[in-house]
Amino acid sequence: MRQRIGITSTVPVEVILAAGDVPVDLNNVFISDPEPSRFIRYAEDAGYPRNICGWIKGIFGLVIRTRCVDAVIALTQGDCSCTLALIETLIVHGTPVIPFEYPFSRDADLLRLQVDKLASRLGTRTEEAREWVERLKPVREKLVEVDRLTWEEGLISGEENHCILLSSSDFGGDVVRFEQEAGALLERARLRQPSPTDVRIAYIGVPPIWNDLHSFIESQGARVVYNEVQRQFSMPFKTADIVRQYLLYTYPYGVFARLEDILQALAQRRVNGIIHYTQSFCYRQIEDLIFRKKLPLPILSLEGDQPGSLDGRTKLRITAFIEMLRKNAEESTGYAGAGRMPANAPGKDLSSW
Repeated sequence: MRQRIGITSTVPVEVILAAGDVPVDLNNVFISDPEPSRFIRYAEDAGYPRNICGWIKGIFGLVIRTRCVDAVIALTQGDCSCTLALIETLIVHGTPVIPFEYPFSRDADLLRLQVDKLASRLGTRTEEAREWVERLKPVREKLVEVDRLTWEEGLISGEENHCILLSSSDFGGDVVRFEQEAGALLERARLRQPSPTDVRIAYIGVPPIWNDLHSFIESQGARVVYNEVQRQFSMPFKTADIVRQYLLYTYPYGVFARLEDILQALAQRRVNGIIHYTQSFCYRQIEDLIFRKKLPLPILSLEGDQPGSLDGRTKLRITAFIEMLRKNAEESTGYAGAGRMPANAPGKDLSSW
């Protein structure tokens, strides 16, 4: 009997598929609910503190209130530290939990051991999961093309890019349907005229808890041409080896693993400025200090807490940031206008806006 296996972050989905089970990204189910705040309220009523990440509380409330999955694969290393407490509270409430961890050292042997253990726990073998790497190659290639049409040709919006790459963590639970949807998006995009913009934005950090961030950015005449973590979810790597694929995946291995990928994207995609999103009460807020020191473009840091729409103050900050970038692009013949980045130019501190 097929089980619905919940995931709290991207894990080797090929193992779940090889076991004949259905992957369910609990983050996506939570945030796409018509009223996601109800799961946060449920968690707080159950005793979760108010000063805990909204994603953690939302996942707990979703799983316990709806019983939408048969078991949960939870990262014990390579994601939010609060996941450990989430695991314990899920167990107390009767939800089976399967631990998985990405080795901080990015050691191939340690990761291979974790993949083998996960496969054994789900009743399959790593060899069968490797076959799924090949089977998923066509859909992953479509996602690479979606991303290219976003930044290179301007035929796909940053919001469309965000939505479909984000959903590739579990393929919406149906690989065949997901591939059809990706193909349909590509077909529609190729019939469009390019949408030029004078302000090109890189979005870095975890996906936002707000439901309208990308659409608001683009309503101001800017374009999001890079969604960092969402792109990583799509596994845009040319490898047939499942262990290497998840070694190339940057998100679990710390900020320095991510920096290399981000710097390449900034140059290739001719980015003018960066929006760095962090979740309230998340340790990743500290990483903003490193990004400001290492990234050579203006940075606007945004912090989200509850699901829903952008508040007025955040909209004003985004609008002012875009106007500043636009002014830079008009007045400068340097990196802001032409996509060139000077060496040793730290990100401007706009956190107080």
